[in-house]
Amino acid sequence: MTLLEVRDLRKAFGGIDALTGVGFDVAAGEIVALIGPNGAGKSTCFNILNGQIRPDAGSVAFDGRSIVGLPPRRIWRLGVGRTFQITATFQTMTVLDNVRTALLSFHRRLGSLLPWTGAQYLDEAYGLLNQVGIADQADRLCSVLAYGDLKRVELAVALANAPRLLLMDEPTAGMAPGERLEVMRLTARIADERTIGVLFTEHDMDVVFAHATRVMVLDRGRLIADGTPRAVRNSAEVRAIYLGEDAVTPAVTGRTLP
Repeated sequence: MTLLEVRDLRKAFGGIDALTGVGFDVAAGEIVALIGPNGAGKSTCFNILNGQIRPDAGSVAFDGRSIVGLPPRRIWRLGVGRTFQITATFQTMTVLDNVRTALLSFHRRLGSLLPWTGAQYLDEAYGLLNQVGIADQADRLCSVLAYGDLKRVELAVALANAPRLLLMDEPTAGMAPGERLEVMRLTARIADERTIGVLFTEHDMDVVFAHATRVMVLDRGRLIADGTPRAVRNSAEVRAIYLGEDAVTPAVTGRTLP
């Protein structure tokens, strides 16, 4: 089942093309990596999909419905979750209250944060924290958590709207190598259990080729490759972009794309 349909997406800033005719699909249960060098257009693409900026041309449909022009909160309510390169949690609130706030917002019950209303959605919040492996830290402030645990909190928050599509911008940025693979294994397991489509950007090629079911490559606003990890790894054009022109012939450099 196709969840996300992107067609002929175009965006320019001050006469400089950030995206030029980009198009792709993401299906339910699919884990798709969007990679490319700095300035390739990855963040622009993500911000359009999330409703933060509007494209100059092209279409974006989620579950058959156009979402171009909708604000991020509307897209979120439709079932699109989002995590960010820099974690976006309430540092002075506990881990539990961060997740509970997201649940209350999704259920349109933010007034329930008032003391006299009592506790709501606690079981659901603990369930999400247990799913991402940090239920034992529910009562700790986010300000004292290790960075890897903050990423888990953000993932739990992103799951609070029961998303069918999850957009993850650099989900392992700032993490140690072991933590990166662990977080992506966790994400892949949750995506499989819930049949969530995942689109993520990532600079760590070990993470990309270990967990993506499909890899897309952007370069200067153009989508130059879209295929299996093996096919993309072996693409001469992709190798040239990442390793330089001589890398098209591995024997010349002795290097390989990770």
